[in-house]
Amino acid sequence: MGGHSHNSSELPSFTLTGLPGMETSQHWMFLLLGTLYMVSIVGNALILFIIKEKQSLHHPMYYFLALLSVNDLGVSSSTLPTVLTTFCFHLKKISFDSCMAQMFFIHFFSFTESGILLVMSFDRYVAICNPLRYATVLTDARVARMGVSVIIRSFCMVFPLPFLLKRLPFCKANVLSHAYCLHPDLIRLPCGDITINNIFGLFIVISTFGLDSALIAISYVLILHSVLAIASWEERLKTLNTCVSHMCAVLIFYVPMVGVSMAARYGRHAPQYVHTLMSLIYLFVPPMLNPVIYSIKTKEIRQRLFKILLGNRF
Repeated sequence: MGGHSHNSSELPSFTLTGLPGMETSQHWMFLLLGTLYMVSIVGNALILFIIKEKQSLHHPMYYFLALLSVNDLGVSSSTLPTVLTTFCFHLKKISFDSCMAQMFFIHFFSFTESGILLVMSFDRYVAICNPLRYATVLTDARVARMGVSVIIRSFCMVFPLPFLLKRLPFCKANVLSHAYCLHPDLIRLPCGDITINNIFGLFIVISTFGLDSALIAISYVLILHSVLAIASWEERLKTLNTCVSHMCAVLIFYVPMVGVSMAARYGRHAPQYVHTLMSLIYLFVPPMLNPVIYSIKTKEIRQRLFKILLGNRF
């Protein structure tokens, strides 16, 4: 009566959603998201180009920034196909395998971004609290191992999710709340027992976002303690200024995430488009703002960017 269940030989398709109740604004939304995509892709590509070309930026902090830019390009690329087809061409059907692939990459890049922000906070901790040991602690080989460790951790956390979903029967309308596939959205649809999925989902959130945010907070407590020990007020501000870009990147990543979680838990009576918009902010704003923030706050990147844009006039 309420639909038929799908077995493993007949995997279901899913229906993506734009902005419920705002169908007349879909094209304007696509223009806005398209602008965010362009800023994100061009901005992060420029950051990578500048770091590659400018020898003075071949240091651990900028290696981590380059990794963050690559990851932000991955976030944008993983959401672009379905957002484009949903908002522009109104093609809302997506196959099970395509949905699982997109879910994998979105969560993989999200967990990776959290890990990158953590290793960047360690970089700031060593630079401020142990500046004399910076070169010996953060060698190129150790930076490479830290980056690879972040990627491997993210892969291992996300890899089981498609298989845990694939084993479940689907017997509902299979309408998603967004223009892309997310695990918290997909987990509402199966008819079977989702206890294992819920437990594993909670485990990976705590062991990635939870652990990373706690360690980042601890690193800044230690940094603040070290900064307060500096006698000169001017030197304190100068030292803290080296952390501003990273602190902004942390805030624009974690604040929307907390907002989405709070809305899902306490805003159940809010219109669906509110949840959709908050999710769009979470996925679209950090990749767009990160290159802007680092371009403004990093003198070497800013100067090189002006030189690229203005040529010999700068």
